[in-house]
Amino acid sequence: MQADASSPQDRLRVLEREITNCRKCPRLVEYREEIARTKRRAYRDWTYWGRPVPAFGDPEAELVVIGLAPAAHGANRTGRMFTGDRSGDFLYKQMYRAGFANQPDSKQMGDGLSLKGAWISAAIRCAPPDNKPLPEEIRNCLPYLDEELALIRPRAILVLGAIALNTYLDLLKGEGIIPSRAPYRFAHGATYILPTGLPRLFAAYHPSQQNTQTGRLTPAMFAAVLLRIRKFLKTHRETGTDL
Repeated sequence: MQADASSPQDRLRVLEREITNCRKCPRLVEYREEIARTKRRAYRDWTYWGRPVPAFGDPEAELVVIGLAPAAHGANRTGRMFTGDRSGDFLYKQMYRAGFANQPDSKQMGDGLSLKGAWISAAIRCAPPDNKPLPEEIRNCLPYLDEELALIRPRAILVLGAIALNTYLDLLKGEGIIPSRAPYRFAHGATYILPTGLPRLFAAYHPSQQNTQTGRLTPAMFAAVLLRIRKFLKTHRETGTDL
């Protein structure tokens, strides 16, 4: 993307407008708009967002969190990442406890939530059927993530799930920074040291209901990952090293 705005914050606003007007993927356009028309009974009085969902957070963030995609009746309804669904309830409660958010709840835009030192993004920006984006749909969205990371320049990245990890690694591979994804296999709590100059990469299970309700991901497990990230960022600020 060629943005003519002068500052990173201005360029992020330009990027946000480009994302929310994107219609690159016909399948996703049809699905997100159909969901916005039919709605869920519990939200029949809502006017659904029904568009691609831009990233959200602090443009000077040290940490970028990469999720999978907007939920059909979550962010596709509210217009804000991880807002209005159970995954967001889990995520923002933990972000608040770790000091990355000013409140534990995220119900809708305008509810007062702000992030401190964190930016929430995703592999794709439209709700996909069955939460399963196609490879070409992820590729279509990759330039948006690439631009965000170039503008924010985080010290740490937290990927939520294997698709988010592989999406980020594919970005690096496509730019010739890494030759293969093979050395970076997904595991909850894993930390990956990438080539010099790149952010430290952390991984966690996605806070989906399938993971949190079955006990595969517990609050303590996710809190431990955020604590490790906090310690890494503190060490870097105090010493200038990535120990």
